[in-house]
Amino acid sequence: MEAAIERYRILSIVVGVMLLLLVFVAVPFRYIGGNPTPSAFISPTHGFLYMVYLVAAFDLHRRAKWPLKQFLIMVSAGLLPFLAFYVERRIVREARALAGS
Repeated sequence: MEAAIERYRILSIVVGVMLLLLVFVAVPFRYIGGNPTPSAFISPTHGFLYMVYLVAAFDLHRRAKWPLKQFLIMVSAGLLPFLAFYVERRIVREARALAGS
C-alpha cells in the first residue's frame, strides 16, 4: 500500500501546483493580459494530470477500503486551489496509519 500512498501523494501535489498555475497565472494572462498561450499549455496539462490523479486516488481508496465519502473528498482536492495540499496531508497521514496497523 506504500506505493499507492506515494503515487497519490506525488500526483496530489503536482495537480495542486498545476491548478494554482492555472488559476493564478494562466487565467489572468488570458483574460486580463490578452495572452492565451499559458492557458493553452497549462489547461490541458492540468486536465490530463487530474485524470491520472483520479486513478491514483481511486487505487488508494480501494486499497484502504475507505467509504465513498473519503473518495469524494480526495476527488475534490484537484478542483479547488490550495485544497489539494490540505487533503493530501490528511489522506496520507490516515493511509500511513492504516498501513501501519
